[in-house]
Amino acid sequence: TSSIIFSICGNKSDTSSSSTQNTKTTSSANTEKPQDTPSASTEEPQDTPSDDLDAIGDVEVEKNLFNVKFKVPAEFMGETTQKELDKVAKESGYKSIKLNKDGSATYIMTKAQHEKLMQEMTKNANEQLEKMIASEDYPNFTDIKANDDFTSFEITTKSKKLDLSETMSSLAFYMLGGMYNIFNGKEADNIHLDYINAKTGKIIESYDSNEIQ
Repeated sequence: TSSIIFSICGNKSDTSSSSTQNTKTTSSANTEKPQDTPSASTEEPQDTPSDDLDAIGDVEVEKNLFNVKFKVPAEFMGETTQKELDKVAKESGYKSIKLNKDGSATYIMTKAQHEKLMQEMTKNANEQLEKMIASEDYPNFTDIKANDDFTSFEITTKSKKLDLSETMSSLAFYMLGGMYNIFNGKEADNIHLDYINAKTGKIIESYDSNEIQ
């Protein structure tokens, strides 16, 4: 399920109307701190954020006439065992999930299962964005909007200048957008972020993932 996929990302972050076409919006005063979703892996990856962003590029997706095959890099698999992956495959009805010698895992599923997976990933992504709003980690966030493929985000904040946690939240958006697109069979060239002041409606900071060195 997509909860497993998002836990592989490490859940590093813990979308009403949009000014752009085809956007999703959440607006909530939810103060609950984002919780890790259940997964076959019980350990949080210990790599640095830049390592995780690099690892996104190692995810491989192959689509043929009937099946979808993709490999998730070891960085996102933690201490997962083959027995645990076999259980996930059986419960989800996937053709197979194989733990490779390098620690990565290869998933094979039908196109219908992959479509369902992407629908669930969309739902989970929006839930994670909603949990960020007015959360303990990001108390000044008042709204987050994302486009359909999670390559563009508008984050509204009460801050006039971003604090350290708000600045670091950019990595969470990059991870979410990058992983979503990889599992959808595309590699996002860039994830764009606009941080907007809630009072003035003006952009106070903009970031792009393709500018990360």
